[in-house]
Amino acid sequence: MTRNIADIRRDYEGGRLDESQAPDDPFVLFDEWFTLALEKEGKDGNAMTLATVDSQGRPHARVVLLKGFDERGMVFFTNYHSHKGSELSNVPFAAMTFWWPSLSRQVRIEGPVEPVSAEESDEYFASRPRGSQLGAWIATQSVVIPDRNWIEERQNRFEQAYDGQDIPRPVHWGGYRVEPEMIEFWQGQPSRLHDRLRFERRDGGEWGRFRLAP
Repeated sequence: MTRNIADIRRDYEGGRLDESQAPDDPFVLFDEWFTLALEKEGKDGNAMTLATVDSQGRPHARVVLLKGFDERGMVFFTNYHSHKGSELSNVPFAAMTFWWPSLSRQVRIEGPVEPVSAEESDEYFASRPRGSQLGAWIATQSVVIPDRNWIEERQNRFEQAYDGQDIPRPVHWGGYRVEPEMIEFWQGQPSRLHDRLRFERRDGGEWGRFRLAP
């Protein structure tokens, strides 16, 4: 089946992104943009596309949720035995993309990845709803399963096993931190003449900032 979608388009509009008014620290600008994205996009504001590479150099991407950030980097949580966990153990680098359509804004982040501390993973796991805690035990993420009943049977088994008890964090589940070496901010503008500011970390940890053509 062939579908012609060439006529699907929108004109982007947004405030100007001017390097003369942008902060020297990209985390300051990201915090400003992220705060507004949560206001405009609601509970989807922290959704991001995470791209990893397998041992054969093939890229893989999926949407995950950002669960924290500071000057060290961006944190998300997952099953360490999942495809992305396996890929990150072999090639510990990742790319992240945030897209906030109501603001006509995109942020791209690239850098090395490392697991967060067990204490950080424990703290976040304890904050999750009980159903999500159980889900970390129930779902052997990314493996082939026979049908939906397989999940429901495991759910019943783990609900009974932890009935009336605190649920511990599985050792195969926890967080990763992407440590940005590059952060690029994209502000949509009319006629595809978009504003793009890229920050790159230099030797010594300082950030360089420059404008890119649309």
